[in-house]
Order: sequence, then C-alpha cells, then structure tokens
Amino acid sequence: MEPRAFYVAGRPAHGEQELTVTHPYDGQPVGRTTLATADQVEAAVAGAARVAAQAAALPAHTRAAALDHVSRRLAERADEVAALITAENGKPVKWAKAEVGRAISTFRWAAEEARRFSGELQRLDTDPAATGRIALIRRAPRGPVLGITPFNFPLNLVAHKVAPALAVGAPIVVKPAPATPLTALLLGEILAETDLPEGMFSVLPLPNERAADLVADPRLPVVSFTGSGPVGAAIRRAAPDKHVTLELGGNAAAVICEDWSADEDLTFAAHRIATFSNYQAGQSCIAVQRVYVHEWLYDSFLPRLVAAVEELRTGDPRAEATDVGPLVSVEAAQRVEAWVDEAVAAGATIEVGGRRDGATYPPTVLSGVPADAKVCAEEVFGPVLVVTPVADDGAAFAAVNDSAYGLQAGVFTHRMDVAFTAARTLEVGGVIIGDVPSYRADQMPYGGVKGSGVGREGLRSAMEDYTEQRVTVLTGVEL
Repeated sequence: MEPRAFYVAGRPAHGEQELTVTHPYDGQPVGRTTLATADQVEAAVAGAARVAAQAAALPAHTRAAALDHVSRRLAERADEVAALITAENGKPVKWAKAEVGRAISTFRWAAEEARRFSGELQRLDTDPAATGRIALIRRAPRGPVLGITPFNFPLNLVAHKVAPALAVGAPIVVKPAPATPLTALLLGEILAETDLPEGMFSVLPLPNERAADLVADPRLPVVSFTGSGPVGAAIRRAAPDKHVTLELGGNAAAVICEDWSADEDLTFAAHRIATFSNYQAGQSCIAVQRVYVHEWLYDSFLPRLVAAVEELRTGDPRAEATDVGPLVSVEAAQRVEAWVDEAVAAGATIEVGGRRDGATYPPTVLSGVPADAKVCAEEVFGPVLVVTPVADDGAAFAAVNDSAYGLQAGVFTHRMDVAFTAARTLEVGGVIIGDVPSYRADQMPYGGVKGSGVGREGLRSAMEDYTEQRVTVLTGVEL
C-alpha cells in the first residue's frame, strides 16, 4: 500500500511523516499518505500567491474546460471514488455513490457558471448630470482561497470549495479533514490532469492544529471553512481582516403540520424523516434531529416513525443493502451514547435503538426529551431523533427557532399560507416545504444564520463570495 501523493502547487509530493487512514467500521487500514512539511506548505501558499494574477486573467473557456474535465473524470471513476469514500468515511456505499453523483454535478454546474459569469451593465443617465454614462460592473477574485473541509462529505464538500474558486479564477489551497484525506487527494490527482497553471491548486494533509498558520497567512485573503461552530468562531476571531465564509453546525427540525394528516402523508413523512435522520449515520448538519408534531397526530405518527426506523439496515457500509454505517470513530459514537444516556436520565424514553457497538450507534428515536438536553439543544451529529408533540403550527415554529442554530428546516404542509408563514417565521437559511430539511440542490444558495455560519455556498453564491465588484464607468456613450 504505497502512500498516496498530495499536491503542492499542482505537483504531486510526499512529506516525511506518514498518516495511515483506517476504516471506521472495523479499524482496518485503507490507505496511507504523508503530512505536508512546513516547507511544502510555504511552497503551496507562495505558488497560489504567485499565480493569482494569471489565474484571474484566465479565459472563461480555460476555467470551464478544467471543471468539465474534473466532472467527466469523476464520472468515469465513480465506483472507485465511492469505494474510497466508504473506506475512509464509513458511510454506506449507496450514499457514497450519491455523493460522487453530486460532486459530478457540482463541477458541471461550476463549468456552466464559469461561462456565464459576465457581470452587468447599468445605465447611469437616470439623472441629467450622468447623460452619456454607463457602468460596467464585473466581479474579480478577492485572491487565493483557503478551503478547510470536514470528514462527513470528503468529496462533495471539497468540491464546493474547489469548483467555485476555479470557476472565478482564484487559486485554492485545500486542507482536508485528517480523518478523510484520501478522497481529496484523488481529486487532486484529477485536477493535475488539467491545463490549469502551476500553483492554481494545492491539497495538503495536515493535522488540525497546523491550520492556524494558514488561516493567519495574509497571502490567503479568503477563508472558506465547513465544520464545527467553535472552530469556525475561532477562525473568525483569528482573521478579522479576511473574507471568511463559515458553514457550521445545525440542529435541523421537521414540522408535521395540522393539515398533513392523511395516512399516506404521515407514512411518507415518517419514511423521509427516518431515512434522513440516519443517512450519514446522522453526520450531516442538515440531518433531521428534531421533529415537532401536532398533539392530535402524535399517537398516529410516532409508531409509523419507529417502524420506518426499524426497517433501516445497520451494518458493514461496504454492503449495498446497508442503510446506516458507523460513525467516523469510536469516540464519536461514545459521545452520542453519553448524550442519549444523559437524556434518558433526565426522563426521556428510547422508542427504538440506543445500544452502541464499537463505532456504530443504531438509529435511535427518543420521546419525552427535556428541551435543554444536549440531544435536543445541541448538534448531536449522530443517528438520534427527538420527537415532541406541539399544540399548533405557531408552537412548532417557535420550538424550531428556540435553538442556537439556524441552517434548514422542513415543513410538511399542503397549505400555501402555512408555507409562506414558515418561510417568514423560521430563523433558518432554508425552508423545505413538503419534505425534510436534509434536501439540498448543489446549485442553490446554502447556508445558515445564528450559530450555523455566515455566507452562502452553492456554485453561483460561492463564486460571488470569492469575488468583489469592480466598476468601470464609460463616458460619452450614446445610449
């Protein structure tokens, strides 16, 4: 098992200290790489700074062609990439394949956006003094980007840093999660096949404690981070003069409204919530964690939800039939176990699940959970679901808002007035009507409020985030 190369200013490299990646399910080694040395990190940052002006001037067709190439090569190597995601992350292969499909679309969308990222014309002759003047408003890269990515989507969340940066002509230095670097390195291998100029990208395996120097480096004026709230807050404090985008945690809630009362409606909601509370072993910031149900529907909905959760198959994530795999580590599963035990001690009831096996924690449904219990108030980031009855829609929306987080919410209703009330009332970045909060289209704006971060991802949104407006005023123009 040869160590996989990382990439310094577009070139493959090896460091001095080896890093072995193990499978979360059984602890077996699945790959090796090495950690970048201080000199290699310096070479990566210097390369990004050196190529920044050239990158910003790249023709749209060059940027788009590179992105198209990545999309095409990911499609050609889809099974290999999915197997690698499962090996280092532990997510079931069915969900790893879905992640690869999303990354293919992410790079394709970026290529399309690169071709049409053109700016706008604004006529200025709305006042007599500006007769004959017109403004050309374009966007230029703020400079090289530092992308820091988490373990839970080791391909697609890297893609959401890399693709928009390349689309606007901004060099990028990626620091993948130490637990899951291999997929990002494979992406680097594909990027190295393109005609992008040297220095346009680097992928550096580093321990988290070495990220602080990159965050502080003035040659990387944009920092895009996806991960935990405390780390995001520390980055913001450490880089007050930089443009920082933070995609942080969530505590995603779903609301079963009064009109969602038909048997088929309740069954549909139960299966969607069961699936998307557990689809990455709950390790998604928009995995369903809280469910609020009208009191008169509660006794009908809860058994359906429990039955839907019981249908999920937990086991080896390499098996096609597995729905729920392990968490990323034994320590992560032990934390989830401790939080559930704490809720039970405070009066909660385990309706299903609740028995840890190594790094695997089974899909778990809790009722009667106090609102201040960690599994309700914090981001559990595990396969745990809290179900609570409420008096009406207003009480449900208030309960959703009673959170330090505000990423997305799902509202099961057929009524347009309720949908618009939810959209106006809920303090979240996105409201999904008729489905779970876990829905995300990779081209749409994605991000949260409160403790869930600042800024938006999604290709066009991230491209705007990585750039700033430049205005050219033309004088003496007959309009």
